[in-house]
Amino acid sequence: MLNPTKLLSIETRSNVDGLLMFACFGLLSIGFLMVISASLHLGVKMANDTSHYPLKQFTHIVLGLAAAFGVMRIQIRTWEKWGKFLFISGIILLLIVLIPGVGVRVNGSIRWLSILGLRIQVSEVMKLISVVYMASYITRYGDHVRRSAIGLARPMGWLSVACGLLLLEPDFGSAVVVVVIAMGMMYLAGARLSQFVVLTVVLTIGAIFLVKLSPYRLARVLSFSDPWADARNTGFQLTQALISFGRGEFWGVGLGNGIQKLFYLPEAHTDFLFSVLGEELGLVGVMTIVGLFSILVLRAFAIGELAEKRDEKFSALVAYGLGIWFGFQAFINMGVNMGMLPTKGLTLPLMSYGGGSMIVMCAAMALLFRIQYELNANTRSSSVRSEA
Repeated sequence: MLNPTKLLSIETRSNVDGLLMFACFGLLSIGFLMVISASLHLGVKMANDTSHYPLKQFTHIVLGLAAAFGVMRIQIRTWEKWGKFLFISGIILLLIVLIPGVGVRVNGSIRWLSILGLRIQVSEVMKLISVVYMASYITRYGDHVRRSAIGLARPMGWLSVACGLLLLEPDFGSAVVVVVIAMGMMYLAGARLSQFVVLTVVLTIGAIFLVKLSPYRLARVLSFSDPWADARNTGFQLTQALISFGRGEFWGVGLGNGIQKLFYLPEAHTDFLFSVLGEELGLVGVMTIVGLFSILVLRAFAIGELAEKRDEKFSALVAYGLGIWFGFQAFINMGVNMGMLPTKGLTLPLMSYGGGSMIVMCAAMALLFRIQYELNANTRSSSVRSEA
């Protein structure tokens, strides 16, 4: 059994964080198996080939690992130096995706760019960029953020531009994730609690306004409150997801034996993959995934704490930001699948089907591994100098 205290330990002695690596490859492996199970029938319908989606997802994972290898070769100081320019690039991408005929429309939303046949979800790229940008900004203006409301408002103002573009796609869920990442990082950097209370109230009022302003968002909230009231229409997806978890019980019906994925549950291989897992692997499978994400988030915060103790402020904030991002997005996806939260179009990190999402999230994890690698390298260099 894993020792809970080891998950929180900030001591890292090897070049690779074993627990973090275990969590990442555990999520990738189980996710790939579940995508296979959830998409075989869909491949027959869409391409007359049962291996259509599994082969594409395998390609996505390979590309993600290749991107991770590339990110591992980039020094952290380079990310810090280019934080502002990356943010500008992200804004440009969000503008490009909204150009008619350029952005790819799926289910009424324009969120993707098609690059060499691969669909890149720009919002996922923006999440990673937001982590790097906020870490860079807070590192440079940390005292201003902690002491002044203007210091808090300035980066949030720039992020509001990004969120506004995300809402035009529309992608309300990703906008919420970006805001939560930014607020979490500034709170951990020492921003005043009173400022956060005011900001939270303003953002809550704004979110309520956006929900009431948009008919489809309001319909999602109303169907979430009582999906069985209109189980054949607005509540259809959620009721089918709940049926999946009910059928799974403790041990599940067995890998590949699920029924809800057979054209009952929409988006079974993407946003609602967790429901398929709940049906086929039961509570045991659900708790395994929750445990793996818990390890990932705890290790991210442990690496951040270690970086903070070494006075590597940028590295610490990036690690914290990545932990917040993966933890919050996984929580939202699981909550939506289990009927705890209104439906949002957010993938389950490292598991759901999708090329752009997989590549960006593998790159994000590689950035975390790079931070840990540099911390260990600095430790070894200090030890050698002290011995000399």
